[in-house]
Amino acid sequence: MTAFGHFARSLRLRRLYRHSTAGLMITPLDHSISDGPVAPKGTSLDHLAGQLAAGGADAVVVHKGSVRHISPERFAAMSLIIHLNASTSQALDPDAKYVVTQVEEALRLGADAVSVHVNVGSDDERQQIGDLGRIADACDRWNLPLLAMVYPRGPRVTDPRDPDLVAHAVTVASDLGADLVKTVFLGSTAEMLDLTAACPVPVLVAGGPAMPTEEDVLAYVRDALAGGAGGVAMGRNIFQASDPRQLAAKVARLIHHFPEQHFAPLAFPADAHRAERLTPDHLDAPAGAPGSPLDHDTHHLSDPSYTSHPTGGPHHDGRKTVLA
Repeated sequence: MTAFGHFARSLRLRRLYRHSTAGLMITPLDHSISDGPVAPKGTSLDHLAGQLAAGGADAVVVHKGSVRHISPERFAAMSLIIHLNASTSQALDPDAKYVVTQVEEALRLGADAVSVHVNVGSDDERQQIGDLGRIADACDRWNLPLLAMVYPRGPRVTDPRDPDLVAHAVTVASDLGADLVKTVFLGSTAEMLDLTAACPVPVLVAGGPAMPTEEDVLAYVRDALAGGAGGVAMGRNIFQASDPRQLAAKVARLIHHFPEQHFAPLAFPADAHRAERLTPDHLDAPAGAPGSPLDHDTHHLSDPSYTSHPTGGPHHDGRKTVLA
């Protein structure tokens, strides 16, 4: 196992992986700047964050101003990731991303990690890669985990899912110091296995375009995990669902219990009792039902009696581990 050299970074990673060592279920809510409000009409960002926390999401990704509109209780069992750059869909070049806050500000806001978006192949690539390098340096200075969202995207990219281009984008992120990488799902599980096996850090699969049914979403997650993904960073397909909490719970349970050999019982003996294979009965059981892997999520997150799963630590599909 590969250990980070600093206690604080390992501690924050363990918070991020508090529910399971098997993988991460992250819900990005940073679409608010690029596309507009993410909370369903008639609700609030705080309510949405509460649904995701109760559903077992490991973290949400938000911009710095959004934090003031979310109750701190939502993060009793969920991590906060602050997104550092942005652009809007109305811009002359929507692929150009501009830094809007710094690592130090994210720390001041209580973040467990930060994220940054890079479009490899965009006209603005030079600036974005430079920003990623500088942000990675600051994360090293402050021992804050870094999630890099990297995509082949730009005027010369004809196939944004070309395996070689995606592998190049993922390599840029890992070479410049990212702890986690989010990118597109390739066309097959075999191609994903090649990608994830070659990457020295966990690869999270983006949620992709809107899917017609809940089962389509769950099948997509299963394919990603079978391809060696270290989890998913799924936004629209979760927060635009008719019941975000219920779907988040099903996705989280898939990731956190997929499959038992992906757990690390020798490295994390306290978690060995959770090394079970997920079955359809688990997915169909109401959250909170006896025996449900997520039976804690019926507790109100502000309830003093609430306790989450024991803190674990990251895995990487049996190939890499980001901390000991």
